[in-house]
Amino acid sequence: MPILTIDDVGTYTVPDDQRLVLAIEQQGVDILHACGGNARCTTCRVEFLAGEPSAMTRAEKDKLQERGLTGVRLACQIRCDHDMTVRAISRLAGSGRADAGPPPAAEIQPPPEWV
Repeated sequence: MPILTIDDVGTYTVPDDQRLVLAIEQQGVDILHACGGNARCTTCRVEFLAGEPSAMTRAEKDKLQERGLTGVRLACQIRCDHDMTVRAISRLAGSGRADAGPPPAAEIQPPPEWV
């Protein structure tokens, strides 16, 4: 089982292949996912401090390019399949939003095309 370290929060063992956004949320972190984890909004942004995956879904790549974002990844498009350390940079606290967003599905959505 992979080890997930969340900067300034703690280190946790998480289920293999769990979506990163869900793993972070289940540790009590108020990570945003305004679109429900469908790679449409970029509110689930994380910064990798270690263990950044080399693979990326087409949806994540396209959305990051569309928004001109670099140095961040979308937690809704990443599986916990190895040890990683992240900083959850897009949080409910201070966002002005009423809630974090609809619950993301257990599986990556849209169905991943890996690039």
